[in-house]
Amino acid sequence: MSTPYILVLYYSRHGTTAEMARQIARGVEQAGLEARLRTVPAVSTECEAVAPDLPEEGALYVSIDDLKDCAGLAMGSPTRFGNMAAPLKYFLDGTSSLWLTGALVGKPAAVFTSTASLHGGQETTLLSMLLPLLHHGMLVTGIPYSEPALLETRGGGTPYGASHFAGADGKRSLDEHEIILCRALGKRLAEVAAKLER
Repeated sequence: MSTPYILVLYYSRHGTTAEMARQIARGVEQAGLEARLRTVPAVSTECEAVAPDLPEEGALYVSIDDLKDCAGLAMGSPTRFGNMAAPLKYFLDGTSSLWLTGALVGKPAAVFTSTASLHGGQETTLLSMLLPLLHHGMLVTGIPYSEPALLETRGGGTPYGASHFAGADGKRSLDEHEIILCRALGKRLAEVAAKLER
């Protein structure tokens, strides 16, 4: 049997969601589990466009097996009009084989997002990502208010999942509270997964 891992799956256009994924992975590893970073290719408007098998940089593209075999899932996307980005939704729409077999039932899941404005749909994006995970029977792990940074943040951070305020130009780095909350989410997800694996 393989070592349990947390799949940290994300789509990132300008790099901030990818940085959140790396911070969540650090939290997973602090809890003693492996974090497997994966991404999805962009969706093209051209019918014949095909993404290369490997991205030019960053994490590998996710496979259905990465998702099927994980002990838990952290999923992240930038906000697109208060919703998850199309590339992530496109991947999820192709997971009906896992739904039919119940492969994800009872596994913990968490979500994260980045927005250009403070009120740009962080919470609705997080909730939109939870909907398909709930249909898969996954167990939602958010961020409890026992995390002091959740009450102190001036940028991102919600009980529904980690979030980041990237600014209108997308260049605002994660601040101290956002990093703490990303790591806390990863750690909590890994701890729940470890308990469920017993």
